[in-house]
Amino acid sequence: MVATLFAAFFVMLFLGIPIAVCLGIASLVAIHFGSHLPFLILPQKIFNGVNSFPFMAIPLFLLAGNIMAEAKISDRLVSLAAILVGRYPGGLAHMSTGASAFFGAISGSAPATTAAIGSIMIPAMVKRGYGKGYSAAVVAASGALGLIIPPSLTMVIFGVMAGASIGDMFLCGIVPGVLISLALIALNYAIARKRGYAPEEPVSGRRARAVVKDSLIALVMPAIILGGIYSGAFTATESAAVASLYGLVVGFLVYRNLKLRSLYHILKNTAESSALIMFLMGTANLFGYIITAEQVPQGFAAYVMSITQSPTLAMCMVLGLLLVVGCFLDNVAALVLLTPTLMGMVEAMNIDVVYFGVFTIIALAVGQFTPPVGLNLFIAANIAGEKFETVSRRALPYIAAYVAMLLLFIFFPGLLTLFH
Repeated sequence: MVATLFAAFFVMLFLGIPIAVCLGIASLVAIHFGSHLPFLILPQKIFNGVNSFPFMAIPLFLLAGNIMAEAKISDRLVSLAAILVGRYPGGLAHMSTGASAFFGAISGSAPATTAAIGSIMIPAMVKRGYGKGYSAAVVAASGALGLIIPPSLTMVIFGVMAGASIGDMFLCGIVPGVLISLALIALNYAIARKRGYAPEEPVSGRRARAVVKDSLIALVMPAIILGGIYSGAFTATESAAVASLYGLVVGFLVYRNLKLRSLYHILKNTAESSALIMFLMGTANLFGYIITAEQVPQGFAAYVMSITQSPTLAMCMVLGLLLVVGCFLDNVAALVLLTPTLMGMVEAMNIDVVYFGVFTIIALAVGQFTPPVGLNLFIAANIAGEKFETVSRRALPYIAAYVAMLLLFIFFPGLLTLFH
């Protein structure tokens, strides 16, 4: 049954069929040819896959991110990044990374972060002589921070699937998000010194105070979310509703650049994205049910433990798997596909589930800017008007930086669990 399941899945995947449909049809084929289960189990498991209160956070966080994007918050965050890091060599590259980190704390989406920051920073970098390929690569790599810095949609998905605390995952995502941001800025600095990229002009004190005041209004949102969760004021799901309400207040009453007619596009984009993700979660639950029923997680755990009893070495093996899978599957699809299988190993080796979840999300975030299907690369290359292959080559140092940080988190796991 398992062989039939995976054979059908990969055949359809290579035919270019959407991942959610692949999961559903592969499950149907496996049940029909490999078991005596009734087809009634199909709608039951699909419904159960989305019948979870924490999943309400997905459309609400998407709504909050779309509201903030429509309110042009990215312009203010770029100005804030200019104050903090623009004065160093390669200032525009640092600004791209810093603004992406700030915007990622609001949007929770890597493609949204890449598009929002890239539309501002890539033309500016090209104009200052940074090169189209390098400019796009910096933004694509920095855009992956949108998945890592909380609040993050993928953290919500993993938390529900693995039974981990979403609040703990949000809190534990802060330190790696900051460390990876600093690593990218350090790499930007090294490249800037080598290529002679100049710093930006310092910002006057009065202008700096105005920019900080203006941008911090938006950055209060993640603080409200985390503070509310850990004070007990609301749950992680309810925090998404609070974030959406806060975004509307900021957009309509503070920045005053949201109009009623723009709400249609915001709600339409949110509904479309939510429907795709929820359908994927439903078919993934059906797929995961078959995997679990056939004891694939236990078999994988036994295989890993037959090779090594060391959690460190096991995590290195998992890192290799996640990096390869991330090259071919979207991060959400990879997450819902691999989590049921990998959790058997996590439980057998007594690996902290929150640590594993944050690590997995970071590793899969790398797939957002690795060929052949890295969505961030396509977005950034399109904005820059550069070939995808050129941007991919320029992104290699940033891929290496992420992998180095992931290895650091393997050998020093406490960095991911400081607040757990």
